[in-house]
Amino acid sequence: MLQKIRVLIADDHELVRAGVRTVLMAEDGLDVVGEAADGGQAVEMARRTRPDVILMDVRMPLMSGHEATAFIKREMPTTHILMLTAASDVESIVRSFDVGANGYLVKDVLPEELVMAVKSIGVGERILSATAQRSVEEANGSGAATTDGLPLTKRERQVVALVSSGFTSQQIAEHLEISRRTVETHRARIMAKLGVNNAAGLVRLSMTNTPAAPITANQHATDT
Repeated sequence: MLQKIRVLIADDHELVRAGVRTVLMAEDGLDVVGEAADGGQAVEMARRTRPDVILMDVRMPLMSGHEATAFIKREMPTTHILMLTAASDVESIVRSFDVGANGYLVKDVLPEELVMAVKSIGVGERILSATAQRSVEEANGSGAATTDGLPLTKRERQVVALVSSGFTSQQIAEHLEISRRTVETHRARIMAKLGVNNAAGLVRLSMTNTPAAPITANQHATDT
């Protein structure tokens, strides 16, 4: 018998937690081991239950999902964190991967998409939902349907070079004479192309020109 994937749900809305719990508990192979109403509780529950996967909202009181993710990843680097949030802006997406998230879902996903994403994250895959990916593409102005396997553009390589030199997004924006939002859009698109979730991985893979497995949307979401 296969071991179940142990899941912690972190969201400040009780109704959301109840709905997600119902969806996950109805699925063979998944077990909800705890719930948290804010980022601080998420950190404490993660320490107590040692889940395989944490579903983490971005915007929560007391401690945000980004802050909680950073804490948890430092203490429990093998725990997989999947952001599940209403926020689909590029800044939230970039920040999530910067602090160590393994995937990003917007709350418009269908129940079966959520289940598949949790199972995929649980075995080490990276996930970027269709809505999140569209946000990155639209902000970049490309209109492309997917970023998987695409080469880096000249501008993206410039951004990577500056990241590798220790430049912040604001410093890159000033150096290239573009807006910080544009820089963050480039970073999100680069990470989606290379399949990495932080600046260190971005630099390493871009310099070696050896991409890891790409961040992909759920197949059903991609097809709709």
